[in-house]
This record gives sequence, C-alpha cells and structure tokens, in this order.
Amino acid sequence: MLQLTPRQILTITRIVNVFETGSPEGDYSNISIFPDGPGDRRQITYGRSQTTEFGHLKELIQRYYDSKDEDTTISEHLVKFLPKIGIVSLANNTEFIHYLRLAGKTDPAMKRTQDQFFYDIYFRPAIDWCDSHGLFYALSALVVYDSYIHSGGMLPVIRRSFPAVPPVDGGDEKEFISQYVNARDHWLSHHRRKILHSTVYRTRCFLQLIRAGNWSLDELPILANGVKVY
Repeated sequence: MLQLTPRQILTITRIVNVFETGSPEGDYSNISIFPDGPGDRRQITYGRSQTTEFGHLKELIQRYYDSKDEDTTISEHLVKFLPKIGIVSLANNTEFIHYLRLAGKTDPAMKRTQDQFFYDIYFRPAIDWCDSHGLFYALSALVVYDSYIHSGGMLPVIRRSFPAVPPVDGGDEKEFISQYVNARDHWLSHHRRKILHSTVYRTRCFLQLIRAGNWSLDELPILANGVKVY
C-alpha cells in the first residue's frame, strides 16, 4: 500500500498547484476560461487546483455555501447560480466571475472548502487508484494525481496505447509509470484540442524526475514549469 509522508503529500500538492495556477501555494481565486467544455463550449476553471464549470464547480460552490456558519453576501451571490452551473456556460457572466474571485481572495471559508474539496474529489481517488493497482512510489502518486486533476483520471485511451501493465497485473511499477508518462506526453502534444499541446510541461517535468531517479520526490527543489518547488 502506498504510504506517503506529510512532506511527500505537500510536495505533490505544491507541484500540481504550480501546474494549475503558477504558484506552489495555489491561487484560490484563479479563474481561467478555455473552450474545453462539452461540445468545445467555453467554460470557467476555478480555484487552487482548477475545477471546471462542467465538472465539479457546482459541488464546490454548494460545499462553500454549506460550510458557512452564517450566510454572507458572497455565498448568497454565488449560490443563486447553482441551478445554472453545468447546464449553461457562465464564462461570460461577469457577476458570477466577480464573486468567485472575491470569495477566493477574501474568504478563509472558501480556502478551507477548496482544500478539503480537492482532497476529496481528486487526491483521495488518485491515491485509491494507486493502492488498487499496486503502486508504491511518491512519483507514481504525483503522476496519477496530476492525471486526475488535468484529465479526470487515468484515461483508458492513454493506457491502451502502451504495453506495460501495473504491478497488480504483474508489471514493474517504474516501467509502467515511465511508459504511461511518455504515452500521455504524446497524447497531449497531438490532441485535437490544440490548447492541450502547451500542457506538456506537466509530462516533461515527470520525465525529468524519472530520468533523475527521484521516485521518492525527496531531492528538492523540483523544477515545475520553471518554478522551484521546495
């Protein structure tokens, strides 16, 4: 079973935060808008590790609203959009975007909610995937967690493109992760959505860590998209 130290968990989180918002600490108010929603619709991605409007943003806003000891102006402004989130694009709604930014910048409750949300929705399922497939190394956990954050999971279309299998099926962990990262790098760089081509800094970071043999992520700092992570 995968046993991560608090330091390894922090390093993994900080690296993915850099990938998503450019900061190891994460930018809780960060908003990006890309045409990567269903049918290539423009959608908001929001928060410390970026959840999407047509993904889990609705759940994040509901959790934020429910976490308040008493209603605030910010939460009241956001909760009224719940019936629309994930149904219609709010990428052009300046009021919604304003209050998302305001909550992330000024409300400690939003920051606490995001920390728990990204753990529950992305980090814990990624670690469960590692456990169920016999993965042991911290670098493997980083690769899987990043796949959950960026792609929603360990996509079958990528896994079918290389022969290595995980330890649970008799394979070698390092070989499996190495082939997976190379396959994901190719998938990102050749995807029909050209916006994904520029995200290969993620896989290039992992390939550098693999070449360096830094499977425990204990050789710091780690250079993540030009930012040093300690």
